[in-house]
Amino acid sequence: MQALIHVIETYGLWVVFFSVLLDQGGLPTPSYAPMIVTAALAADAGEPLWPILLVGSMAALLADILWFAGGRRYGAQLLRLMCRISLSPDSCVGTTRRIYEKFGAPSLMLAKYIPGFAAVSTTLAGQAGTSWPRFLVFDFLGGVLWVSGAVTLGAVFHEAVEVLLVTLEDLGHIAVLLLLVALALFLAYKFWERHRFLREIRMTRISSDQLRAEMQAMPGLLIVDVRSAESRSRSGWIAGSINVRDVAELKVDPDSAIVVYCDCPNDASAAVVARRLKAMGFKHVRPLAGGISAWRALGFPVEQSGASATATN
Repeated sequence: MQALIHVIETYGLWVVFFSVLLDQGGLPTPSYAPMIVTAALAADAGEPLWPILLVGSMAALLADILWFAGGRRYGAQLLRLMCRISLSPDSCVGTTRRIYEKFGAPSLMLAKYIPGFAAVSTTLAGQAGTSWPRFLVFDFLGGVLWVSGAVTLGAVFHEAVEVLLVTLEDLGHIAVLLLLVALALFLAYKFWERHRFLREIRMTRISSDQLRAEMQAMPGLLIVDVRSAESRSRSGWIAGSINVRDVAELKVDPDSAIVVYCDCPNDASAAVVARRLKAMGFKHVRPLAGGISAWRALGFPVEQSGASATATN
């Protein structure tokens, strides 16, 4: 533990830079605690705090720029990849999308305070076509607010932090073991949470090819679009689908065949709505595998702004 404290005292700004960069880059590494400790040690030594604020903010901005650029170039593909490697439930994408579509780029100022929102929100900002200047201004302000919170805590409670560090130093190897156990428990909880969510949404899907065939053979097939109105307007919708945000709005026969679709990883939002419909007594409900992205990838027609269009690969 003494060696760790020595590293922070000697290379504090580098520790802040890389811990924030890795954390905001999507890895489950702590960054807030190193910033608090670095600020506390700086306050004890009478050193200025602004370098910590600047380095932390720039590291956060750099990581977010990478996510933003990836969102502009790869969009939904990057979001799906994020959910495959992330321990957070895929539903975080749907929640984040609704928040960003409601408040736009200004929501980036508080993104880092909301679990599961930071990296996803910057990727969505890129996918939504937010301009570079607008993104850089609001994201940098958000980074400054987030880092300043840690710096302020370290400066105000530097004496308490010093007592804690002394206690950890006295515990020696036991302190390191406790920290490793706490990290392992956190990762285990996040893994269990994601596994439980994926198990809950596991059900039979219908492919885009199958849906296309059923639309031609079953005129009464009900297709439900559970995306936000903004997403529907921006990327178009499957012809004949209805936009529903509350399944209680559906006033149809429980024996009706229903297909639900979204544009989120693992069809999470569609699967959640499909399970809710089944619980309400609807017997023939299936999510569309791959959502509207899979539909468009096959070149099937979509409607947009009142006009029909054929998607291209």
